[in-house]
Amino acid sequence: MVHPPKKCDIIFEGVFFMAKAKKVEKQYNSPHILSYIIEIDRAIRNGEYPNCNKLNKENGWGLSRSTLGRYINVLRDDFGAPVEYDFQKNGYYYTDNTFFIQQVMLKEGELLTLSTILPLLEQYKNTPMEKAFRDLMVKLVQMLPDTITVDSALINNEVHFIADPITRLESGVFENVLKATKMRCTLELEYKTAQNTDYELRKFDPYHIICQKGSWYVLGYSHSSEAIRLWAMPRIRNCKITKIKFSIPKDFKLEEHVDIQMGAWGAGKQKYKVEIEFVKGMKTFVMERTWHKGQIIKENPDGTVYLSFETIQLSQVASWIMSFTGGAKVLNPPELKEMVRNAAKEILANC
Repeated sequence: MVHPPKKCDIIFEGVFFMAKAKKVEKQYNSPHILSYIIEIDRAIRNGEYPNCNKLNKENGWGLSRSTLGRYINVLRDDFGAPVEYDFQKNGYYYTDNTFFIQQVMLKEGELLTLSTILPLLEQYKNTPMEKAFRDLMVKLVQMLPDTITVDSALINNEVHFIADPITRLESGVFENVLKATKMRCTLELEYKTAQNTDYELRKFDPYHIICQKGSWYVLGYSHSSEAIRLWAMPRIRNCKITKIKFSIPKDFKLEEHVDIQMGAWGAGKQKYKVEIEFVKGMKTFVMERTWHKGQIIKENPDGTVYLSFETIQLSQVASWIMSFTGGAKVLNPPELKEMVRNAAKEILANC
């Protein structure tokens, strides 16, 4: 429900740590100035040559000539409108007939949708895209009337998102990796593996950028390994773009190195058909979800659930199966069975 206007702020909680009560400073004081400007723009574009008397009569306004003059100045100065006054036709017109002001008018339902989606964009924190989303939010809010109140708990505390832990990137790493990926330029950087504590100077040709559960990775050709590798961006520092150009091999296929549904790490060359049986108690939970593209899922006569799909990512599948804490049994392939058994033994050994 939208209440009558009163002086307040539009609040989006949890949007890139935007302050709850922080106002977006705007150039306009009148609560409805944007509504007036949009209508004036419409009248001008329609060739109505609006003036103060015409606008007041057609819209039931009570604008003075000086107020209309201020709105025209806003159109001209802030929106770049090529607006002039025609003394013969006694009204305003655009010298460029193709001009129009860009406007964003959001309904309450759209505001609620925006407020619930934006927290999901936390995965872009520590990347240049974070600023882009911040700027987009500011621009959207600036396009709304100065005073609007949305009476809904969704914009306050009733909806929360449980996100995966976010890794931290050194400043400039993401931006340079992204640029080098687009420009097909070799990177010179320092990298350390998960097992090492020291950084080593490396050269790397970035092919593809991947985000998995809040963590950023780059897939490409490692000059030191002379093979395609997946590197974690948080382990990169002193990343520089060289002038050396590279070409991605014509036979390179992303799906041969990464299973987008299951994950990025530990992918192999061979594709396996995974078959899993879930216990009765997990029937509803399992069957109401899409776990993998091209999956086959069905309920067995005894109430258990059968799931199968193809993947190159057995290690990630093993971790996923372990997360069901005994509620999932591996039917095939044998290699996956062995992975789960070994993982279970290690867990028991550490208890």
